[in-house]
Amino acid sequence: MRLAHMRIFAAVLLLAGTTVAYASDADFTLVNKTGYQVDSVYVGPSKSDDWGKDILGRGALADGESVDIAFAHGGSECIFDIKVVYHDEDKKEWHNIDLCKYEKISIYWDGNNTRAVGE
Repeated sequence: MRLAHMRIFAAVLLLAGTTVAYASDADFTLVNKTGYQVDSVYVGPSKSDDWGKDILGRGALADGESVDIAFAHGGSECIFDIKVVYHDEDKKEWHNIDLCKYEKISIYWDGNNTRAVGE
């Protein structure tokens, strides 16, 4: 009987560990290569219009800097929209990004367009 309880306990721990690992799949590193300071970052499920709170995690993200973005995303969701607000209050959004597929998202500005590239 004691062995059976230990096996059940081990199985529960294994499942809990799996859930925790999966829950962080959509977390990513944001790299600012735009030439401008980013003051706010928002991430929301693509199927929602609600951006929620700024999740930058610090005051600002200067050009050339990166920051690890960890956010509550329900564990099984992968497709998200990202919005950044620059220091001059200009905003840019990227839609339908599979954050489970990428560990790093770099944002760029080429003088005419901004783009987000997953790595």
